[in-house]
Amino acid sequence: MSAHEAEQSEKEVMNGVHQFSNDKKWVKPDNPILLEQIEWFKDQKLGFMMHWGPYSQLGIVESWALSDQDADWSREDIDWEQNPEVFKKQYFDLNKSFNPIRFQPDEWAELAHEGGFKYFLFTTKHHDGFCMWDTKTTNYKITDSSCPFHTHKYADIVKHAFDAFRAKGLPIAAYFSKADWHTPTYWAKGMERGTNMWRGPSYNTEEYPELWEKFVKFTHEQMMELLTEYGRIEVLWLDAGWVSPKNKQDIRLGELINKAREKQPWLLSADRLIGGPFENIITPEQAVPEKPMEVPWESCITMGTAFSFRYEDDYKPTRELIHLLIEVISKGGNLALNVAAQPDGRLPRAAIKRMKEMGSWLKIYGEAVYGTRMCAPFYTENIGFTKKNNTIYCFYLYEDENSEVNDEIKIPYTEKVNRIDLVGGQEEISFTQTDEGIIIRLPESVKQNTAPIAHVFRFN
Repeated sequence: MSAHEAEQSEKEVMNGVHQFSNDKKWVKPDNPILLEQIEWFKDQKLGFMMHWGPYSQLGIVESWALSDQDADWSREDIDWEQNPEVFKKQYFDLNKSFNPIRFQPDEWAELAHEGGFKYFLFTTKHHDGFCMWDTKTTNYKITDSSCPFHTHKYADIVKHAFDAFRAKGLPIAAYFSKADWHTPTYWAKGMERGTNMWRGPSYNTEEYPELWEKFVKFTHEQMMELLTEYGRIEVLWLDAGWVSPKNKQDIRLGELINKAREKQPWLLSADRLIGGPFENIITPEQAVPEKPMEVPWESCITMGTAFSFRYEDDYKPTRELIHLLIEVISKGGNLALNVAAQPDGRLPRAAIKRMKEMGSWLKIYGEAVYGTRMCAPFYTENIGFTKKNNTIYCFYLYEDENSEVNDEIKIPYTEKVNRIDLVGGQEEISFTQTDEGIIIRLPESVKQNTAPIAHVFRFN
């Protein structure tokens, strides 16, 4: 691109970053191994994200209802208990009944592979502090004797899930909450807040440095377990750790990441919403950036209505999910599509159906998705663009199956095109190029009674 275009692109990139990183700019790594890993990440396009833990038994939002401040929205489904302290005890005791004896790591991995997903992003620990692996740092874990699942052959859920997905060729991104509302060195008792808790620690970390240091060491031990004992990890995906002027939460992440990279030098860090050198990936949640972004980014969006399992949830139609993926990749990002497992360990049937349908579509049109990069004019209304080397791909989206399919399609692409093929269909279809764009004449062979999810064209 020209110098002017590069300058404009940089401005747009940083405007996008500001929406998701507390006005801190994305910092480009200077390590060539990390730069290569970032390009690998950009190639993947579709990740399989999962929030899963004891909270799935209740079908409520993960963790957040434990907070007494700024979390009323998470308590809307809690209709059996008004006393917040009683509820907190009930929630923290869910480990005593969590017994997902139908946990199917191999089936999960096979379905994700069949669905066209390229990596696995799993919640090893959410804010509630429950560990889904056999940690040595706490008894609040899936393998403790207090949890009935501890005798199961797949008791170490993280290990078996990670191994199953790697066996199917899907690399691992490990979600880890820097906040821990269960450990007594984060929500410490006897502090000024009393029982009225919020998302951060219950004390001022600068006034109680020894207590905070204990929490930092605890957190480092947990993360190093995951990064040294659970195989190759591509991304350490960090949530929480909210910073405020009155309550700093420095866990010395740089020290931890540098130590971890001695064993896994390719490790990317997604220190979400913090900015700086350890937010290698920008992570908008339940949203797609308004404009394209050059930096590595990933929208984490739910297939249903929530990240956690909901009974009788409403899942987005497959057409909507494919359109969402197209918008994301046309703007330069990846889609981490969240599917929550049931409390018994299986994936919901409605989710499985959509995964299989997405996989069928991607088997035909995946060349326009995987390994591509964004290109102008990016995404506009119902048309998206990607590129791979000298080939441009164009997606023409149809809102629903009753949308009108015209004989001619107008595409706002003004660069010179010598040939157009229909991906998955006829090659060298007829078109006319004007100063305003391209007019494509659809061949009779693709006209049908219902509109497709999209027509996908290959420009050469």
